[in-house]
Amino acid sequence: MNELQHVIRPVRADEWQKVKELRIAGLKDPAAPVAFLETVEQAEGHLDEFWQGRAEDASRGRRVRQFVAEAADGRWDGTVTVLVEEGGTVDFFDREVERAQGHVVGVFVRPEQRGTGLTEALFTAALEWAWGLEEPVLERVRLFVHEDNGRAEAFYRKYGFEPTGTVVPMPGNPGARELEYVLRRPVG
Repeated sequence: MNELQHVIRPVRADEWQKVKELRIAGLKDPAAPVAFLETVEQAEGHLDEFWQGRAEDASRGRRVRQFVAEAADGRWDGTVTVLVEEGGTVDFFDREVERAQGHVVGVFVRPEQRGTGLTEALFTAALEWAWGLEEPVLERVRLFVHEDNGRAEAFYRKYGFEPTGTVVPMPGNPGARELEYVLRRPVG
């Protein structure tokens, strides 16, 4: 356990029910409309096989890895996922990916745990994994934040992410914009 009384670790394939529960909790959060591209109704409509596949994929760690903050009682209080994007592919904004990079998605920490250092601990674990990949070697990790999600934007800046100036329309809501932030690979 760390000083936060949580273990930060990758999900396991057999934990699909907890993966589902935490995702739905995140989508029920009041900030969800500016934090996620999925609705709670969409998530609740997925079959168990979807969640089983999601947990299986996120547990293997070659192209996607999900980290969770597990409390002593087994409750998951937060999560962050890193996707590996290959150069020449297309991302979920229908934009070409120019280089091998990580893409942070699915960031959620339960409201009662916010401001405790849990988000930092999750990001540290996720980024250590991303920087440790040997193939592909990632030059940077990026994320997108909704233009009206000031709280998340402040955290990302504090953690060291910098805006790139890239702005994309939010899928399903072309009047809203997502701002790209990146963290470059540490030197040394």
